[in-house]
Amino acid sequence: MSLGGHLRELRRRFFIAAAGLVVGMIVAFVISGWVIDLLSQPIVQIAGERGDQYIALNFTTVSSGFDLHMRIAFAIGLLISAPIWLWQIWAFIMPGLTRKEISYTIGFLAAAIPLFVAGLYVGWLIMPHMVVLMANFVPNDQGIAQFYDYATYYDFVFKLLLVIGVSFVTPVFLVALNLAGVVSGRGILKGWRVAIIVITVFAAAATPAADVTSMLLLAGILCVLYFAAVGLSMLFDRRKAKRDRAAGILPPEVS
Repeated sequence: MSLGGHLRELRRRFFIAAAGLVVGMIVAFVISGWVIDLLSQPIVQIAGERGDQYIALNFTTVSSGFDLHMRIAFAIGLLISAPIWLWQIWAFIMPGLTRKEISYTIGFLAAAIPLFVAGLYVGWLIMPHMVVLMANFVPNDQGIAQFYDYATYYDFVFKLLLVIGVSFVTPVFLVALNLAGVVSGRGILKGWRVAIIVITVFAAAATPAADVTSMLLLAGILCVLYFAAVGLSMLFDRRKAKRDRAAGILPPEVS
């Protein structure tokens, strides 16, 4: 295709992806009220335990409620329409890939998408405990109000889910680097001490300092994923070494 043909194809793919996002946002907007109720449950729980009416999700402007609905509609709509816009991206770049690159990309997406969704689910389980735990540090005295600004609260939940979701996909990137020949399985394994320290620090930063259970749960899952990536990388290295020997090519260690 000519450059103009590529640009026209890109524009067509972009419009299809945008239309899918709009449809997903419309569907998500319908259920956004239910999602807001779920997000507000930790705050309702705190207010119920303290018997305090001055603990609530706070909307400070006339359009705050609509703004929150739109934020939630965009985030969920992006997730709902993911099959559409991911396919458009894939259909645009696939003609320029080799058969081997296509198989690697399909394998990467097949592993990354479920892990990302699993990370979102784990983050969703951790989030209420974090809100309730951190609320315990606010003095429970008369005259002290605890109002949660809707924008700040939403950003906290959204970033928490996104960070944990992406962290679950990190082992897939390690395997991808191994398949690309950037790092070997033994090379990944050599850094296991540093990896565990990084995972522990990340889990401690992503969860409240006093919530040890959530920290250990998150750190344990990430450690299992890390060593699973090491095992797969070493398996791929072994298969590659066998193919090299069969072809009369010595692996770097032997040469």
